[in-house]
Amino acid sequence: MEFGLLIIGDEILSGKRQDKHLAKTIELLAERGLQLAWARYAGDDRARITADLRDAFASGAAVFSCGGIGATPDDHTRQCAAAALGVPLALHPQARDLILERMRDVAAEQGLPYEPDRDDNRHRLNMGVFPEGARLIPNPYNKIAGFTLDGPAGGAVHFVPGFPVMAWPMMAWVLDTHYGHLRGGGQAERSVIVYGAMEATLTPLMEAIEAEFGDVKVFSLPSVDHPEHGRHIELGVKGANALSLGRAYAVLLEGLANHGARLGPEMVR
Repeated sequence: MEFGLLIIGDEILSGKRQDKHLAKTIELLAERGLQLAWARYAGDDRARITADLRDAFASGAAVFSCGGIGATPDDHTRQCAAAALGVPLALHPQARDLILERMRDVAAEQGLPYEPDRDDNRHRLNMGVFPEGARLIPNPYNKIAGFTLDGPAGGAVHFVPGFPVMAWPMMAWVLDTHYGHLRGGGQAERSVIVYGAMEATLTPLMEAIEAEFGDVKVFSLPSVDHPEHGRHIELGVKGANALSLGRAYAVLLEGLANHGARLGPEMVR
């Protein structure tokens, strides 16, 4: 199962707000031995959001979509999700009940009468209008639910608000509820600091390792001004198969020795 992330909102692309979802999603997945495969950003443009969601549904991945599920004119995600799947929108009965419950709670907290038919309260019910077939994601912060839609390729897109205080507990709930069986299946890494080498001269070694070990990926992270190691390359291998990973790393070290490379500290993640 691949995991993807779609972050929606003009405020992110304009710089009015700094995105925090990418780093947190990586953290939430890593805590469960999982890894993010891809991420996209989209502004508040219906055609772009619909196209990105159509790709997400077709990918077969488990995708988190953050933002745009409110009921103001710049919130388009619910409508775009329906368009991407070609299904109608409808008020979800459980989402409606939760919104009414939230109205009742707020009225009690403020010492005001509960008036569900008031114009602003009726408008709030739009936050429970989801594409047909949606399943709810509970929101522990204010009870205004997110939702999940299954894709035709076997994956699903999980829609949560843009507010981190709401989105992150909801994402954790999705991971533990729907993907708990994948826990512990993540990748490990082994790498070494290489001084004074050029990536071009090491590329044949990297290609040979990937050709020999099909379930291992080689990575190269060059740095020109590291405060401790200065100019260097962090060269390593990553994969989920511990046996293959260990063998590939041994081949990497042997190849570096044959190149006469000067090595620094080794790292295991």
